[in-house]
Amino acid sequence: MNIQIFGTKKCFDTKKAMRYFKERNIPFQFIDMREKGMSRGEYRKVKQAAGGLEALLDSGCRDQDTLALVRHLAEEQKEEKVLENQQILKTPIVRNGQKATVGYQPDLWKDWK
Repeated sequence: MNIQIFGTKKCFDTKKAMRYFKERNIPFQFIDMREKGMSRGEYRKVKQAAGGLEALLDSGCRDQDTLALVRHLAEEQKEEKVLENQQILKTPIVRNGQKATVGYQPDLWKDWK
């Protein structure tokens, strides 16, 4: 397993996800989205595994203006705007190769091999 957890240090669900993998002695890499964020390739793989952009967006995020803008942009413009404003993504985003989940999803993680 090659687990990556994308999130922020202050996010409660991200902390729970990190604790979930620590308690099971599963190594993971934490990527702070405030410092680094996702690359274009990582974003595309996560978007495909999660079921599209709408599954990644956090409807309760603080930046409602950017969220509304992304939802109303043309499809070809959305990716660039999301990559520039990753604070509108739901966290944690947990990735294991081609598989990815959005939010705290321990029921799905337990089946990952």
